[in-house]
Amino acid sequence: MNLNVEVEIHDPGTAVLAIGGELDIDTATFLHHHLANQFLHGRHHLVLDLSSLQFVDSSGMNVLIKAAREAREGGGDLRLVAPAPAVRRLLELTGLSLMTPIHADLEEALRRPGIPAQTPATGRDDRSRQ
Repeated sequence: MNLNVEVEIHDPGTAVLAIGGELDIDTATFLHHHLANQFLHGRHHLVLDLSSLQFVDSSGMNVLIKAAREAREGGGDLRLVAPAPAVRRLLELTGLSLMTPIHADLEEALRRPGIPAQTPATGRDDRSRQ
């Protein structure tokens, strides 16, 4: 599998997921499970750090679109951070960037309204092997 997901809990309702590698038909379910786990634990403010994501296909886009919808339905939101130019272009072409703004960096994404101003929890909740 060529997708890495690292999860850091920012506060009880917010998680930051650093996603690297390729998000495609072979790895989309893996990311979906990580996102579903966050929703299951009541974290509906999700920040996806896409700075290390090299490729996304339609299966991966579908997971991101569903996550954005589920976050909003739970009273939260999905925030995307620092996608590579090719990934950003796809986000714009599909319209996902219209309903899920793209932020320059994590600090900017975490400063936005809706996310409590707290210091991130110490340590990582790395569940990339679930």
